[in-house]
Amino acid sequence: MAFLARMWTLFTRYNSFFSEGIKNTLIIAFFSVVLGTIFGTLMAMLRMSKVKPLRYLATAYIEFIRGTPLMVQLMFIFYGLPMTGIKIPDISWIPNFSRFAAGIVAMSMNSCAYVAEIIRSGIQAVDHGQTEAARSLGFRQSQTMTMVVLPQAIKNILPALGNEFVTVIKESSIVSVIGIADLMFRSKDVIAVTYISLETLAIAAILYFVMTFISGRFVSLMERKMSNGTK
Repeated sequence: MAFLARMWTLFTRYNSFFSEGIKNTLIIAFFSVVLGTIFGTLMAMLRMSKVKPLRYLATAYIEFIRGTPLMVQLMFIFYGLPMTGIKIPDISWIPNFSRFAAGIVAMSMNSCAYVAEIIRSGIQAVDHGQTEAARSLGFRQSQTMTMVVLPQAIKNILPALGNEFVTVIKESSIVSVIGIADLMFRSKDVIAVTYISLETLAIAAILYFVMTFISGRFVSLMERKMSNGTK
């Protein structure tokens, strides 16, 4: 009980730290998944392209990103690119914009590779007869993909995309190493002020769980609604 009491005292006293961390974590996760989904869809199209150079390029990107640690990718973008003369500019009215941008770019690039495979598998799960029927009606290949195949594939990929969002929320803790005030960074600030580690980390773990649990339930709700809509 004393442990829980200390947790509650820390949470109430430093709730502004935790609130800011949650806000920044969700911002990074949201933009990373949105951009990762957009570019992941494009990468999946390239991955299935009949043009060999494009297919090989997409395959190489996906395999390389999935085969290297996110930490290395983040460090390369934030520290490595400026050494080559490529620097993300700061925006005066957005605090720490360059750090946030680097974190979102790294997380989006990483998410893109995984989302591309999720979307590719979802598209390939759609019966090929649907494509043939659309083409027989005079649909172009692009129309067939956007109007026939992708709408059906969404049902297959939605659960996996939801899991990707949950994963990104958890993995976003890595951006704390470049000074972004996410939940993990702010938890470390609390530890630095109070010298109380275990209780602070327990609070952070619970807050991460709450975010991922709510996200998971929201995705499940959307999945059920889509399933009911087909009946």
